[in-house]
Amino acid sequence: MNYKIVHMCIRVKDLEASLAFYQEAMGMNITRRKNFPDEKFDLVYLTDQAGTFEVELTYNYDQETPYEIGNGYSHLAVTVEDLEASRESHEAMGYKVTKLMGLPGSPPRYYFVTDPDGYDVEVIRAK
Repeated sequence: MNYKIVHMCIRVKDLEASLAFYQEAMGMNITRRKNFPDEKFDLVYLTDQAGTFEVELTYNYDQETPYEIGNGYSHLAVTVEDLEASRESHEAMGYKVTKLMGLPGSPPRYYFVTDPDGYDVEVIRAK
């Protein structure tokens, strides 16, 4: 069988803040939006420029406290050509960013930026 990854879903407390992060900081575009007011939730799908993978934001209207991310989830990863400029931009936007890092014995080639709900996004230098 041949499986293709199509999306990942994260639950968000503040939909507008999350949309700003994924659109402005990650350069993603909304592909579709589904509102279910009777069931009290919205789904918003965003994709990168290639359009092969989506992030689904699930917004539940009655969520009053932040979601618990848990210790099993780690991060979403994206690539970018100019890693240093990307990091500087995310820092200037006020997001929590780590220093540039590399695997042991390797030069720096990634950092992490945290979205408004506490989900980490690894930003990797494109090869």
